[in-house]
Amino acid sequence: MSTDKKLTTRAGDFSAWYNEVVLRAELADYSPVRGCMVIRPNGYGIWERMQRALDDMFKATGHRNAYFPLFIPESFLHKEAEHVEGFAPEAAVVTHGGGRKLEEPLVVRPTSETIIYSMYAKWVQSYRDLPILINQWANVVRWEMRTRLFLRTLEFLWQEGHTAHATHDEAEAETRLILGVYREFMEQWMAMPVLTGLKTQSEKFAGALRTYACEAMMQDNKALQAGTSHNLGQNFARAFELKFQSESGDQEYAWNTSWGVSTRMIGGLVMTHGDDNGLVTPPRLAPVEVVVVPIWKSDEERTRVLDAAHQLRKDLTAWTGRGDDRLRVHVDGREGVKPGAKYYEWELQGIPLRLELGPRDLDNGACMSARRDTRAKTSLPLTGLAGAVAGLLSSMQADLLQAARNRREANSVRDPITYARFREIMDGEGAFVYAGWNGDPAIEARVKEETKATVRLIPDPEFRSPEAPRTCMVTGEPAVHEVVWAKAY
Repeated sequence: MSTDKKLTTRAGDFSAWYNEVVLRAELADYSPVRGCMVIRPNGYGIWERMQRALDDMFKATGHRNAYFPLFIPESFLHKEAEHVEGFAPEAAVVTHGGGRKLEEPLVVRPTSETIIYSMYAKWVQSYRDLPILINQWANVVRWEMRTRLFLRTLEFLWQEGHTAHATHDEAEAETRLILGVYREFMEQWMAMPVLTGLKTQSEKFAGALRTYACEAMMQDNKALQAGTSHNLGQNFARAFELKFQSESGDQEYAWNTSWGVSTRMIGGLVMTHGDDNGLVTPPRLAPVEVVVVPIWKSDEERTRVLDAAHQLRKDLTAWTGRGDDRLRVHVDGREGVKPGAKYYEWELQGIPLRLELGPRDLDNGACMSARRDTRAKTSLPLTGLAGAVAGLLSSMQADLLQAARNRREANSVRDPITYARFREIMDGEGAFVYAGWNGDPAIEARVKEETKATVRLIPDPEFRSPEAPRTCMVTGEPAVHEVVWAKAY
């Protein structure tokens, strides 16, 4: 368990605070392999709940799971020029196996477009074989030079969806569909509001026709790209001869999409909701939603409150008011640990709700509840407790989303804004800055060089300003797009 040393504050050093929370909340630890991490049960439990929710959402939209090899022939990456240029610097390559040099080196999967579309080319002959809607849960390796737990590691876990369609419009609809699935998951499960929109050409996925993204604001006002959905056009289909006979009898290339989210989302959860006392986990993703802490002074009291605590757990977990989604409850009956120390540990680990149960509470037919987000304490009657607990958890889930949304809006700046003021903001506390851009990649590169801020996306209509900017923030020329600028992870 964690020590009782206070965490570095977010205001004092946000980066140090983040690392301490991840380590001391026992989400992950550093691996003996530099740049890799070990995901501990607390962190993996969150990932499991993310997987279950997303997997259900994918399957509800017609997708099925499969698995493709970890190793990819090196020649495959060279079939799509933009793709290999984008991933070659991050590729890990196996040159020897079984004590011998391989005839062809194998790339350790950085992403799976190439090997998956080579297989689709074998499986597709006719328009009747389309669409193919496949997802896989896997690990990938990208040789990062500067790593940080969950946010950027050599190996990480993710899902990657890969689809093939008969037309561009079907592929575009798929790309946008999944972007909506991601947004729904991030907001309704992670309580993390996101902007959605189109990436610029310089920021899009290597080999894609266009890339859409979900961008979230962290508490240090930096952006986190939390998920991406790519319309790949026919680039990979042409590279791997993924053709089909159309209804008219012509041979046509398929249209592909790919999309993915990863364990990076756990880092986003920490930085969206955590406070100076540690992790705050949205209830829907918490492996344990409720911890019951029995309190006693004598052996007689110990027996009485422990028995009551375990019965309370049985009653709560048996409650069917949420259907199959039963309350997830743990009883902390450890000997030799004071209640205050237990409270500290469970707060640090982000358990959404704590129930304190002592002899006086039992006499009064009640228990004391403490919410993790607000730390508000309320006495709850034991009669009807499960419904009251579920209500508190539901309120916490909604309140976390609203608090994060309010924080994002409070730290968003909209046109008119001068480039000088923009630079002051990026040199200071940062923000999401909505401003006009003339569409010139050279201006985009200049801003990145001078401020380290990038265009996070061209926002979807619902996120655009009521009145579109007329001029480019940097040059004063007519604006082609309103874009959102920010520093990012």
